[in-house]
Amino acid sequence: MAKGKLILICQSGGEFITKDDGTLSYEGGEANAVNINHETLFDDLKLKLAEMSNLDQRTIIIKYFLPGNRRNLITLRNDKDLNRMIDFHGNSVTAEIFVDGKEGFDRDAVKLHASRASVVKLAETVNHISTPSSAAAPVANTPPDVGDLPADKIADSSSPSYTASPTSSEDGAENDSDYKPRLAVNGSGDQSPADLDMGGSPADTVKKRRRTASWMIGAHGPTIVAVSDNDGDSRRRKKNHRGRSSLAASDNLENQTNDLDSPSSVALSDDGLPEKLVASWRDCIIGVGQDFRSVKEFREALQKYAIAHRFVYKLKKNDSNRASGICVEEGCSWSIHASWVPACESFRIKKFNNSHTCGGESWKNAHPAKKLLVSVIKDKLRDSPHHKPKEIAKSISRDFGIELKYTQVRRGIEDAREQLQGSYKESYNRLPWFCRKLVEINAGSIVELMTDDEKRLQCLFVSFHSCLQGFQNGCRPILFLNATFLKSKYQESLLTATAVDGDDGFFPVAFSIVDTENEENWRWFLEQLKSAIPTTLPLTFVTDREKGLKKTVHEVFENAFHGYSMYHLMESFKRNLRGPFHGEGRGVLPGKLLAAAHAVRLNGFKKFTEQIRQISSNAYDWVIQIEPEHWTSLSFGGEQYNYIVQNVAEPYSKLMDEIRESTIMQKIEALIYMITELINTRQMESSKWTTRLTPSKEKRIQEEALKAHALRVFISSDVLFEVHDDSTHVVDIEKWECTCLEWKGSGIPCRHAIAAFNCSGRSVYDYCSRHFTVERYRLTYSESINPVPGIGVPFGKEDAESGDSKVLPPAPRSPNQQKKDQTKTDDPDKRTVTCSKCKEPGHNKASCKATL
Repeated sequence: MAKGKLILICQSGGEFITKDDGTLSYEGGEANAVNINHETLFDDLKLKLAEMSNLDQRTIIIKYFLPGNRRNLITLRNDKDLNRMIDFHGNSVTAEIFVDGKEGFDRDAVKLHASRASVVKLAETVNHISTPSSAAAPVANTPPDVGDLPADKIADSSSPSYTASPTSSEDGAENDSDYKPRLAVNGSGDQSPADLDMGGSPADTVKKRRRTASWMIGAHGPTIVAVSDNDGDSRRRKKNHRGRSSLAASDNLENQTNDLDSPSSVALSDDGLPEKLVASWRDCIIGVGQDFRSVKEFREALQKYAIAHRFVYKLKKNDSNRASGICVEEGCSWSIHASWVPACESFRIKKFNNSHTCGGESWKNAHPAKKLLVSVIKDKLRDSPHHKPKEIAKSISRDFGIELKYTQVRRGIEDAREQLQGSYKESYNRLPWFCRKLVEINAGSIVELMTDDEKRLQCLFVSFHSCLQGFQNGCRPILFLNATFLKSKYQESLLTATAVDGDDGFFPVAFSIVDTENEENWRWFLEQLKSAIPTTLPLTFVTDREKGLKKTVHEVFENAFHGYSMYHLMESFKRNLRGPFHGEGRGVLPGKLLAAAHAVRLNGFKKFTEQIRQISSNAYDWVIQIEPEHWTSLSFGGEQYNYIVQNVAEPYSKLMDEIRESTIMQKIEALIYMITELINTRQMESSKWTTRLTPSKEKRIQEEALKAHALRVFISSDVLFEVHDDSTHVVDIEKWECTCLEWKGSGIPCRHAIAAFNCSGRSVYDYCSRHFTVERYRLTYSESINPVPGIGVPFGKEDAESGDSKVLPPAPRSPNQQKKDQTKTDDPDKRTVTCSKCKEPGHNKASCKATL
């Protein structure tokens, strides 16, 4: 691909057909071609595709195939995804994308940006009749470059043009490296300005997406690594080009081809700035004879004109055929009259007196119309979706000179968000459709929806077939249970069950959206989980101790093991270090607690707890009263998990924070996208591994093997070995045990066992847990999730007429009800007030009665 450029073959209006071998082919519809590069902004591309395909830009969905994979579609949602797609097709000239959405391009939505220059190069519009993919013949592996096409085919706009297009290979799967010329008809290349759309995808609402935590545990201990959207250069590029746009029209294919080798960045004009925007409104009304498409367009222009010129008017006559306005100040001469002209099919200004005799008095009591206020707020929310009402009120006052009340702005924000991304309340009505559609597209998945007598949402459970199969085929029987708030006015909670793969990466198994986090909903979630995971193996559940879920877990899973999350124990311990835990050396106490948790012998546990006691007796009492059978390697009977000290729910909470203003369906879409992206990324990564064990386990084996070289080994029998280092240990190869107890706890042979293997000529890989093999890891991520198109599309007439039963959001609860609903035990970890004078808990310095 020349200089990072890529020609997109944009197909729309057709449908996907599943072949016998499981691959997908797209039949019917039409195609268009567009040039992009790494500087192309996703929102500009999205708008251009919407215009070319005559689709509503708020509902448009863009998908593509990975090179060589015609089974799973990947969704484009933001700039990060777009750059990733370009990188995936780095060796290709063209790539296919598939566009879907509701018909009807909204040109009014982009009027404010009409002056923007742009740099997405529009190739010749291609209208063709698709033929069945089986009819396509395989061609040479080397794709033709656009510049190699015959000159007469390029220069003659009246003749058919050629664009490179992927074709089917001999095995039925389409390959990006195989191309054939496709006959096409030349079309228009008109350009529409770009407009940011918040309705197409939940993740699009965040222009400056936060660095997201990677679910990974390092070789030297568990860590969640912060991963940027791309790299440092990408971030600098985004900063440098924030004022740039990414769409520019090309008149013909010849111009476009030449542009492939030239820079395509064009600086954005200042028209988008508030003061420039207001200045542009001064010319909304020119004078007598000016035409508008409708009375609605005339009213909007008049509102903007009045704001720009700082006066207030009122309409004396106002219907679909005529509109007459005068200044609100009595005696002022300003007036305007416009009416419908049938012959021209336009709404024309007939009379206009543009002189004011009121001296601008009307502006003192100016109150903008609700529609105009909502329009202004929409523009601000596009740039910063999380704007607070006070911030917007200040910016409107600064930019337009209009003082607004808090309630006016708050209601305007609600209306603006509803126009941008649909009604949050009505979005719940799409849940029955979603449940039905998800099972149709992802056979074997488990989806359950429960509502109360008033049809209000109580619980929604979702577990994809690919996640269930991945957990059973490749993961250890460990599940972390966590809860995250969705941060909406209905105060829903997200319950999640997360496993650990063979490389110590977190693997989502199931999630549930519930009206509130309480014991009843947790029990329902676990019951659905039990029916979805038909396993006879005892599971290990890890939860926050403060949730009090031990009883519920054992009632639903009789043979399960229950452990306390080390992350939450450490957080509680650290909170208390700021309160009643006194004494020098408090900074080392968390490390001592972790060492006590990892101790495999009683004397080791006593050693570290005694060190804690010497520093702080209160800290020692806190540690001892926590049941060791739920958190220590010494006493816990289930799968070892306490080396994981990170917050498993952090990616969920960060995602919910980023999309907190999105509708419930858009939040579900973002969750599914996060899971899908994780599976697809790890599929590709693991396909390049050449070792027998996953990278983190392979690294550990190599480290232990180096230590094994210095050990002395004495052979007692074919299976028993005596190994000497600082002490003597016995290795039983048949039982996979060493007296150091590390092998049994971790599933990876210790250095003593490796020394015995070296002495006896055995392979260390034959004695590692099968869960840590690359083969098992690939089984975990062997099945992808088929995307459900149109999840985040706003609720419309088609949904209302579908016959699905309506679902209402949960009833908002008061703070007292929330506190009552939350499942918490009497927390012994709760921080208490400590007196800074006498160091005793239960009171502060002001009420201290001690005599010092």
